[in-house]
Amino acid sequence: MKAERLLQDRITENIIVEKRGNAGWITFNDPGRHNAVSYAMWEAIPLALDVFREDADIRVVVLTGAGEKAFVSGANISQFDQLRAGEQAVQAYERVAETAQLALYDYDKPTIARIRGYCIGGGMNIALSCDLRVASDDSSFAIPAGKLGLGYRMTAIRNLVTVVGAANALEIFLTANRYKAAQARELGLLHKVTAVAELDAAVEAYIAQIAANAPLTLHAGKKMIRQLQQLGPEVDQAAMTALVLRCFESDDYREGRKAFAEKRAPVFTGK
Repeated sequence: MKAERLLQDRITENIIVEKRGNAGWITFNDPGRHNAVSYAMWEAIPLALDVFREDADIRVVVLTGAGEKAFVSGANISQFDQLRAGEQAVQAYERVAETAQLALYDYDKPTIARIRGYCIGGGMNIALSCDLRVASDDSSFAIPAGKLGLGYRMTAIRNLVTVVGAANALEIFLTANRYKAAQARELGLLHKVTAVAELDAAVEAYIAQIAANAPLTLHAGKKMIRQLQQLGPEVDQAAMTALVLRCFESDDYREGRKAFAEKRAPVFTGK
C-alpha cells in the first residue's frame, strides 16, 4: 500500500505522519533512544491528529514505533534537566504532554496502538489513550515512575484505572514491575497479543473492520464511552496537580535522575 507522507518539514523528524489507505499512521521515530518521547514529539501529536481529522477518507488512526525494539520507551530523560527541573519548566512540560495525551484520548476517530517492544512509562500512557492495543509477544510493559521519583499525572492514572481496574492499577504502579505481553494481556492492558510475524495482519484486520463501519455511529459511541470515563466533579484536580509538582520538586526526583544517568539503583529518602 502506498504511503503518503504528511507534515514533513513542519514537525520534528522524530514523528512520521502518513496516510495509508483508510488509516492515518503516527510513527515515533527515534529508535536510537527506543522512541523516547521528546518535547517536540509531544507538540507534534495534536498537529498530526488535526490533519487526519480533516480527511474524511481516514477512518482510523494507528500509532506505532520505528524499529523492532520499542513502541515508546517513555519520556526522553536526556531533556529532564532542562525541561523537567524547576516548577515553571515542569508546568510547561506537563501542559504540552497533557495536551497531546488529551488530544489522543478525546479524538473523534478510532485509534489503535500497534506495539512491538518496550512500552514504558509515558509510552504506556500513549497506548492507554488509544482505543485498541495490539502487541507482539516480545513486547514488555511498565510504569517505572516510582523508580525515578517523578510525578504521574491524574489523567494518566485515570487512563490506567479505567483500563485495568483499581486493583491491577495499584499493582502496576506501586511495584513498577515489568510485564511481558502475555501478562499484560491477563491484566487487561491489551486487546490482542500476536506473534511478531502476525502483528501487522492483526492491525490491518482491525483497520478493515473499523473502516467498514459507520463513522458517525462509531464517533457517537466512542464519545459516550469517554464521557463515562471522565473524572468526577468530586476529584480535587488542584490538589492532585500539587502532588505531582511536589514529586518533581523533591530530593528523590533529583536522586532518581542522577541514579538513572549513573546506571545505579537510586536511594530514596521520601524527601
